[in-house]
Amino acid sequence: MTNYAVNPQTIKVNIDAALGDLALSSVLRLDELTVVVDAAHYLQAAKILRDDPICRFEQLVDLCGVDYSTYKNETRTGLRFCIVCHLLSVSLNQRVRLKVFAPDDGLPLVPSLVDVWSSANWFEREAFDLFGVVFEGHPDLRRILTDYGFIGHPFRKDFPMLGHVEMRYDAEQKRVIYQPVTIEPREITPRIIREDNYGGMH
Repeated sequence: MTNYAVNPQTIKVNIDAALGDLALSSVLRLDELTVVVDAAHYLQAAKILRDDPICRFEQLVDLCGVDYSTYKNETRTGLRFCIVCHLLSVSLNQRVRLKVFAPDDGLPLVPSLVDVWSSANWFEREAFDLFGVVFEGHPDLRRILTDYGFIGHPFRKDFPMLGHVEMRYDAEQKRVIYQPVTIEPREITPRIIREDNYGGMH
């Protein structure tokens, strides 16, 4: 078992060789490699990253969604929804970030990675729940953080800050009910600490 850190440039060269034309881009920044693949080749690329002897990414340690409808306070051109995976090779002591954009903003859909890494299961359910990305082939794709009757996807940038509805227990009906949000928006001004007198002796 390797117990030393692999040079990031070597990781890039090896992964570029393993993926070949499947990689749309491969960028090394701050010693972290980010590889972007097309949705049509996402599953194939994942299997190569897991199985190729120079990659051996045995673990998917994180998977999340990103809404690029705005980015750095600017309107983005191009596809909106992205899935970002962080992969770890324990045996080779290396990491990679794998990104894929859903090709249809109206119905964001990418293949599920559950058959490649079982740890993708709940991560994909979370991305489905919060961003509305559908993972084709997922064995049990349903909400995991919000209520089953919840409407919308709260991590999308166009989702209202206060949501649409709130739920409460109704004693008369003896059940949980939904009603329009009743919270009044308010501006909170933080207390200002003046440095010249703060914590000093007078």
